[in-house]
Parts: sequence; C-alpha cells; structure tokens
Amino acid sequence: MHEAEAKFLFKQGVQAIQYCHARSITHRDIKLENVLLNEEKNEVRLIDFGFSTCIPNDKKVKLFCGTPSYMAPEIVSKKEYLGPPADIWALGVLYYALLCGKFPFKGQNDKELYKKICKYQLEFPDNISNSARNFLNSVMMKDAQYRPSARDMLLDPYLLNAEKEYEQFIFE
Repeated sequence: MHEAEAKFLFKQGVQAIQYCHARSITHRDIKLENVLLNEEKNEVRLIDFGFSTCIPNDKKVKLFCGTPSYMAPEIVSKKEYLGPPADIWALGVLYYALLCGKFPFKGQNDKELYKKICKYQLEFPDNISNSARNFLNSVMMKDAQYRPSARDMLLDPYLLNAEKEYEQFIFE
C-alpha cells in the first residue's frame, strides 16, 4: 500500500485505540482482520472486542492472548504487562504489514516466531521512507515503557498531516 494511503488509514486506527485507552479499554487483538474499511468513505472501524479488558491502564495483567504475529515481546515472554503498550505494539505490526505487505517477524512455528519477536531485529524493504522507519521503530520499542501512547502517536509530526498527504496522493 502506498505510504500516504496506509498512513491515512492507520491514523484512524490509532484514533480508535486512543478513544478506547482513554476509557481504560484495551483491545488486545488488534490485527488486519479486525479492521473494517468503508471504501466509499475511507473510514476505518475497529471490531472484535472479544479479548478486550476494561481495567485501569496502569494495572498489569498476565493473560496470554491475541494473535501470535501481533503479540508484543512482553506477552510472548509471559511477563506481566500493561494493556495499552501491548496494543501500541500490535498497531505497529499492523502498520508495518500495510506498508511492507508482510509481517515484521516470521517463524516456522509459534515458538520460533516468539523468539524472533523477543530478539527484535526490525528490517525494512528499501522502498520504505526513513520517516516511516523512524516512526515504526519508536512505536515498536522492545521495552514497553518507552512506547508512545496512542495520544502521543497522534501528536507525532509523522501522523499530523496524514489527511493532507492522502488528499495529495489521490489527486496526483
């Protein structure tokens, strides 16, 4: 997907998660299959809150759930974790998939996949811009405490002009 289009759609997903996190709701299963797109209006909707929790954002949990390719290092390491940073990681995986057409980490089985997630060697195809690389590296920090909040992501210069860039892209 072209970066301007992916960024425009991704920003809407971040807005949905920011809305949830502001209400102490953690989705815990963010993935491409749980994002609906109304192509007529280019609107994104986040669905399937079956794994979601409604607990204070500062309360750690140890529940192992989600879709393996989107799981944060703290989840696959079976450590206690805060919900919002795990959602942020999953958003990063989702954005990587939109931009690159593949997942950032792959394995022959879940055990191998989890090792690669924990090892964390994020590589990008040559066609990915430096600004997208920098943004994804900040979102997918291995240490959860250094990941930005959804609110911080929306204030990041990389996402601020997503709508304007998308309009320029569709009118080119």
